[in-house]
Amino acid sequence: MNVIAQRFFAGIALTLGSLSPAFAAESQHDSEYSINLGLLPIARANFSTRMEGSTYSISGSFSSAGIASVLKDISGKTIVSGAKRGNRLQANEYSLVYKDGKKTRTYDVQYRNGNVTSTTVKPEPKSRPDNWVDVKDRDLRSVLDPISGLIFPVGGRICPSRLPIYDGESRLDLVLSSGGTKPFATNGFTGDAIVCNARYVPKSGFRKGRKDIEYLKSISMEIWFAKANNMDVYAPVYARIPTKVGQVYITATKYGG
Repeated sequence: MNVIAQRFFAGIALTLGSLSPAFAAESQHDSEYSINLGLLPIARANFSTRMEGSTYSISGSFSSAGIASVLKDISGKTIVSGAKRGNRLQANEYSLVYKDGKKTRTYDVQYRNGNVTSTTVKPEPKSRPDNWVDVKDRDLRSVLDPISGLIFPVGGRICPSRLPIYDGESRLDLVLSSGGTKPFATNGFTGDAIVCNARYVPKSGFRKGRKDIEYLKSISMEIWFAKANNMDVYAPVYARIPTKVGQVYITATKYGG
């Protein structure tokens, strides 16, 4: 699996972990997630969300676990901050420190009114191959960060919707379509979740023709959203992602408890 695919799966886990910020003064929300390949635990995530009025900040971490940590050490730490504007959470700043074995890369993105104003990647990427699809200026307008971009204030449409995501290197659309509702229960939540089928649509910032990218384009994922009991937002509580070696399940083990 290439770096883009790894970051995509890690980003989904981080997004799930970001959870739902309460739009009230000086509130905090902590959450925990498990990531399994079938029945096999492969990763875990812990997150904390702070709110002050309409502004928010989210800090989170993701790391491989179980036998997966023996085979390959992958981890990430992220911070995103911004404000609620209309029916969206819009980031002002997003950062990710992504570690893959001994390699570490840092992404810092600045936004203004949904548009990217600057991107810093350290270390800087080497020269790109001929089949690399460059990110154009038009790709960086009216975009969402990969963490708070999947949190929906009450009143906003969840699915169907098309989410334009930019993570500091890749620009993609996450296309959500309605899958009905299903019951979901965990520590802190019991009730119905909104089920969305999800498709990955790469736009730029990737190698055209890569098998990993073509595979991601071909599969259908599921993401479930639930309303937090004490706040007016919906956030993911579960995801199912097919891979070539089996189904990956990301599940909230704590959601508002």
